[in-house]
Amino acid sequence: MAQSDTPTPLESRACGPLAGKVRVPGDKSISHRALILGALSVGETRISGLLEGEDVLNTAKSMRALGAKVERTAPFAWSVAGVGVGGFAQPAAPLDFGNSGTGCRLVMGAVAGCPIAAIFDGDASLRSRPMRRILDPLELMGARTSDIMEGGRLPLTLHGARYPVPLTYKTPVASAQIKSAVLLAGLSAPGITTVIEQEASRDHTELMLKHFGAEISSEKEGSHGRRITLNGEPELRGANVVVPADPSSAAFPIVAALIVEGSDVVFSDVMTNPLRTGLFTTLREMGASIEESDVRGDAGEPMAQLRVRASKLKGVEVPPERAPSMIDEYLVLAVAAAFAEGTTIMRGLQELRVKESDRLEATADMLRVNGVKVEVSGDDLIVEGHGHVPGGGLVATHMDHRIAMSALVMGCASDRPVKIDDTAFIATSFPDFIPMMRSLGADFS
Repeated sequence: MAQSDTPTPLESRACGPLAGKVRVPGDKSISHRALILGALSVGETRISGLLEGEDVLNTAKSMRALGAKVERTAPFAWSVAGVGVGGFAQPAAPLDFGNSGTGCRLVMGAVAGCPIAAIFDGDASLRSRPMRRILDPLELMGARTSDIMEGGRLPLTLHGARYPVPLTYKTPVASAQIKSAVLLAGLSAPGITTVIEQEASRDHTELMLKHFGAEISSEKEGSHGRRITLNGEPELRGANVVVPADPSSAAFPIVAALIVEGSDVVFSDVMTNPLRTGLFTTLREMGASIEESDVRGDAGEPMAQLRVRASKLKGVEVPPERAPSMIDEYLVLAVAAAFAEGTTIMRGLQELRVKESDRLEATADMLRVNGVKVEVSGDDLIVEGHGHVPGGGLVATHMDHRIAMSALVMGCASDRPVKIDDTAFIATSFPDFIPMMRSLGADFS
């Protein structure tokens, strides 16, 4: 896949101990949802700590295009004056989500419950990603598509339902995006919309819907699943939202602190929602020193201060049922596994194949080119760790921000420098990653 028009390569070299106290950017999942639910509410929503990366800014632009008043009032502080459930206006131009699958798919759900038509589009990476798994349940609720590319891909035109119908839907895979799209469309439908998951996915949409005044409940379904029930046609009310620091973004400097000898780094306000902390659980099983303090919450989301110190890691087996709670973190976990002693087996990673790139193969390639023995067996990733990484490789990022950041983290402790072919896409989720890492002591140039 092509890189950006003017690639900006970067090299990461072994550095001295990382040290300091930082707050990583606001959680991307919460930022998207705060903007969307603020736009679907009556009255004003004030958001502090919003992630101001490209993905979230594109969601903000789409909310403006659909009729909400969205303003930046200060750094990381935003105000949204909503139009109410079902109140979106016909946009005058296509909604361009750039690289953001989350923003695009959630807004599809919100638009599906409104009697309007909207064109959804994105960059080359987003155009390559499947949308049919989102569109299938939305069409069952009364929406329809036209001008759609082969394989259910962007660009496409989504025609919202004039009379949305409630739905009971069993998700085919554990996906917060599918669940959220159905629930957002269900806001406009009379009666009860139910989503059944065999494996529980992250529950940010449910928590935030409740925060904005929706009647929604969640109960266990089977051994690992959830049944989520939403009463349709609520009047959502604007609410204040404090966005916690993103655990998926914190994952990168956390792993760097674990693998660089002598490091001691404190991370403030990190979300500790148990459906998002599979990486922390896994790293602790590997022997990582990660201490929590100052535990508190906002809008139903728990957060804490984390102190992370360099640790001797050992290989572990990560069960497939943990995947939904850490699906975005396997790339940097593979880096930690490469520096561990022993074999790490990560099972059930099929969802990695339909992200910004085929992350499963891309992760294996990132490790191989830097001298790590790795195997992809079906949907499992097997990494043989020997306590160090030879390095010296050039990593193809495939327009994927998480591959870029993972490779740069690997270079912080590898025997030889690690180089990436392009840094451009890091800005989609973590615009200040490079300066933050340098402030802690990383050697990037």
